[in-house]
Amino acid sequence: MVVLAAVAEFIPGLAKWRLLGQTPNGATAVLPRLAEHKPSVGESALTEESRGDSSNSRPETTRPASAAGVIAATQGAAVSADSVESKPPPVHLEDSQDRALAHFYQALKRTSHTEAAFTTRVVHFGDSLIASDYVSGTLRRLLQKQFGDAGHGFSLIANAWPSYFHEGVSRFATSGWLVSRVVGPYAQDGWYGLGGVSFRAPVNTLARVGTSTKGEFGRRVSRFELAYVAGPSGGAIRVRIDEKTVGELSTQRDEKAFKTARWQVVDGPHEIEFLTTRGTSRLFGVVMERDVPGVVLDAIGIQGARLRFLDQQDDAHYATQLKWRNPDLVIYEFGANESADGLAYSLKDFHDTMKAVVDQQKSAIPESSCLVIGAMDRATRKGDTVTSSSFIPLLVAEQRAVAQEVGCAFFDTYQAMGGRGSMPRWVRRGLGQADLTHPTAVGADIIGTWIYRALMERWQ
Repeated sequence: MVVLAAVAEFIPGLAKWRLLGQTPNGATAVLPRLAEHKPSVGESALTEESRGDSSNSRPETTRPASAAGVIAATQGAAVSADSVESKPPPVHLEDSQDRALAHFYQALKRTSHTEAAFTTRVVHFGDSLIASDYVSGTLRRLLQKQFGDAGHGFSLIANAWPSYFHEGVSRFATSGWLVSRVVGPYAQDGWYGLGGVSFRAPVNTLARVGTSTKGEFGRRVSRFELAYVAGPSGGAIRVRIDEKTVGELSTQRDEKAFKTARWQVVDGPHEIEFLTTRGTSRLFGVVMERDVPGVVLDAIGIQGARLRFLDQQDDAHYATQLKWRNPDLVIYEFGANESADGLAYSLKDFHDTMKAVVDQQKSAIPESSCLVIGAMDRATRKGDTVTSSSFIPLLVAEQRAVAQEVGCAFFDTYQAMGGRGSMPRWVRRGLGQADLTHPTAVGADIIGTWIYRALMERWQ
């Protein structure tokens, strides 16, 4: 590709094929990068209520579903996660020095073999896939099945996107929340909390978070923890647990600071409610955990994000968020949106910005382990022709290179799926959606199971 690009640059007759254009004065101009999603600094209002109750959760054991759309007209035999849960994954974790996951495995050992209520924590960053708790939901369930359910972990105070959803937790919020996001509109101070979203709540804005009412997981909680900003313009929030008022939280303080507030409850089914009663409060999200040995997995999905967007955060604030949750394992699962950028954002820039984000994590929580999950295959359809993206292997190669450079383990989802041409096959089998980019619930369940099995291969 580089040679062909160079030929086009220096042969006059091929000028129209050049990747580098010519400015009017003859100087070479680099192809503009895609906009860094900086349309404005400010807020947008959520016009819909946020709902995410257990009644519309996906089954904990996902069954094959029929594919839909023209591309999926030739339906092959679907596959369920049941058929792969006990088998080795199609590819193994890559960890050349066999040290990338040492801290994570040590934490699992303490969770498994100590009498104290030791919690192993995982923070799983990703794009729209994780925003809907696809892959991350399966990984949470399988880890908790093996090592214990220590709670759901972090979820946003309201739905920053219509597709935001978490397994094993019930959530509701009224409309009217004012949001700033790392994908825009932007917060002036770069404070977005762990989840990449800052919410401001005028008076009479309400949110509820509680345990699930169905399934095996997420049925009990021992404590709730609210992440918020205290400052001169803060207000007051009435707090109720199980429909009983337990007090008022003031978010007013002389100087701005990140704060958390905890409410301990008897381990069991509970719901907490926040209602703003005075002024304007700025909130991030709620953590649900239990005082028992087990695993907690925070699914931090940001719709439309590239991994580099995590660097939109104020550096000191972002480090505070990572130290607050103090995960034993950090997972990065991006690539769909980067593949849409193509070479408009150079591979060198992708490499450098990805490394910068992981280096931030390493600096804030140096003991933590990290895992990079490579991009899935994706394809485009023109007429009756479906073609897998030629950019995906280049992107995956950079993801692998950064993982090796910074000391993260790597899982090659692209090869696990079957490599080039795998997404069209997945669509026909009911594992990929008709957009040729995202997996179905079954496909996501299989990928999550592969990652779990790959992690367990090195466990013990």
